[in-house]
Amino acid sequence: MKLLCSLLVLSGLCWGLSTSQYAPDLITSLPGLAELPNFKQWSGYLQAGLDKYFHYWFVESQGNPESDPLVLWLNGGPGCSSMEGLLAENGPFRINDDGSLYMNPYSWNLVANVLYLESPAGVGYSYSSSQNYKIDDQQVAADNYQALQSFFAKFPNFTSNDFYVFGESYAGVYVPSLSAQIVKGPASINFKGFGVGNGMNNYQLNDETLIEFSYYHGIIGDNLWESLNTYCCSEGVCNFYNSTQEQCLDSILEAYRMIQGVGLNIYNLYAPCWGATGYQERYAADMSNLYRQYQFNVAVPLKEPWSSPIPGVPKCINATAMYVWLNQNNVRQALHIPGFLPNWELCSTQVTSQYQRQYMDMAPFYQELLQSNVRILVYNGDTDMACNFLGAEKFVESLNQPVMTTYQPWYYQRQVAGFFKEYEQITFLTVKGSGHMVPQYRPAQALKMFECFLKNTTYL
Repeated sequence: MKLLCSLLVLSGLCWGLSTSQYAPDLITSLPGLAELPNFKQWSGYLQAGLDKYFHYWFVESQGNPESDPLVLWLNGGPGCSSMEGLLAENGPFRINDDGSLYMNPYSWNLVANVLYLESPAGVGYSYSSSQNYKIDDQQVAADNYQALQSFFAKFPNFTSNDFYVFGESYAGVYVPSLSAQIVKGPASINFKGFGVGNGMNNYQLNDETLIEFSYYHGIIGDNLWESLNTYCCSEGVCNFYNSTQEQCLDSILEAYRMIQGVGLNIYNLYAPCWGATGYQERYAADMSNLYRQYQFNVAVPLKEPWSSPIPGVPKCINATAMYVWLNQNNVRQALHIPGFLPNWELCSTQVTSQYQRQYMDMAPFYQELLQSNVRILVYNGDTDMACNFLGAEKFVESLNQPVMTTYQPWYYQRQVAGFFKEYEQITFLTVKGSGHMVPQYRPAQALKMFECFLKNTTYL
């Protein structure tokens, strides 16, 4: 038996042993960090299919790892890396411009064990040995589920912990579709619920409400607003999503130009746009999430000669330090990244260009999951235009769950942090003054929100 367990330790499969004895993926040093923190962390690979290997970075809770919840975090895109979540949002570390690391005082691993997964294959340091990176929504859910099974095989001591899935942006598709796989699968995962931040929940609602958001935030003027209402609305019902009326199309195109073509930061309306108005390919990919029914061919400004040469970074986002740090040889070695892999990029053009979107409305997944004993949090920074809060609010309302608590403010340090409304099993919550990446823009408020959800306590 002793020999058997010794062999199983090498493959991460010995259930009776502490995770501290699982050595191959253990991080023993991090360049830029003077000394390792007092919690353990691992980086390595999870099998996500016959030829797919997903890079993960797992950080233990700074509280009580044995009993604290386990949370899977996914960034979106599609095609963007969850290393952004770890290094720029809710993870334990931040990167200075000089490449040094410092601790995030509002890290989500203060209260939970957090698993960051780069998905699908081709994103970040995840890869496919066949180099086939054509993928769709359904296959991503299946691959993520297999990767999760691989994780629990490596870390069996966490199978009894309460388990949650969280993500943002296009993870609005990833998270519910994976959650549905978990609910249908074996009962070995102690699944309790999920959270979606500024998620792509419903394309039509997102498009329609962005017009309203833009007008009431002063982006489009009265003349254009009047045209939109004249040509796109009838008897109080507006169609900004798939109208075929020519004058309506012209008005929506003009609104789209104002949203994406004047230098605004679509991820945070009131934040500056890093790099000013220079064009980047990733920004076009993100903007293609909006008004897909019309396939607008908007003229693209020439790339400024001084604009960032770093590939895969959305316009207005500064990811230079992350890109430089993750591509250092000593960092790759510390994270156990194979030498044959190319440079890490925040968002993969290769994955995005081949990605096939199947789910335009995630309501069927939510309706199915609400039949299970799971809790759901839909939260939105209220200055984001990529996935605006009005669309998310209408999406949650459309699920027709009984209202438990009326719309009201919640607080952080006696200041209004946002607003929330509780339904049976699902909560809609806004974070005041936050853009697309809530844990980045409002880290303290995000940590409180996260902890309240995990503990199922009031947000007040």
